[in-house]
Amino acid sequence: MNNQATTVLLCGVGGQGTILAADILAGVCMAQGLDVKVSEIHGMAQRGGAVTTVVRFGQNVNSMACSIAEADFVYALETTEALRNISFLKPGGVLLVSDETIKTLPAAIGKDVMPKNPIERLNESGAIIIPAKQIAVDAGTEKASNIALLGALSVNLRFDENVWIEVLNKRIPQKYLDINLKAFNAGREAFRQIN
Repeated sequence: MNNQATTVLLCGVGGQGTILAADILAGVCMAQGLDVKVSEIHGMAQRGGAVTTVVRFGQNVNSMACSIAEADFVYALETTEALRNISFLKPGGVLLVSDETIKTLPAAIGKDVMPKNPIERLNESGAIIIPAKQIAVDAGTEKASNIALLGALSVNLRFDENVWIEVLNKRIPQKYLDINLKAFNAGREAFRQIN
């Protein structure tokens, strides 16, 4: 990592664990002795609405805000949220997306329309699509898809893998730890196989 601040925008819908993923990322950055700023927007998170969190880290971070075309990484747990937040990705940035699409309540009742062909549109934008939900299911629970995608992100950030494991040990309840560690490692491997 260089001295410039690195910006990671994490997005998903309520219940996917976006905020937990941001908390783990911030914990890893702090364990590396970096300055970290975290901003979160819950929206209607408790009802399955959009959740966006920004984690900025570096030697000296002045702001937690992320403007258009400023994020080094966009980590998206859901395809519609990836499309909604893609404008925040800087040229040459990395767009990591779980292949899961969740139908919003307004779309389910006919008050809104889901985007057509989200995976194709994301592929055209250079996204790296990770089967995070399937990885999580294979590890033991679909609720670990956030950790699977975090594993993919971790390969890009190049922090020591042991630091990630230490922070996961601190942040994940013991009874779910093995499943989450499996999902994390499988997410790392999935990213390596794709790239």
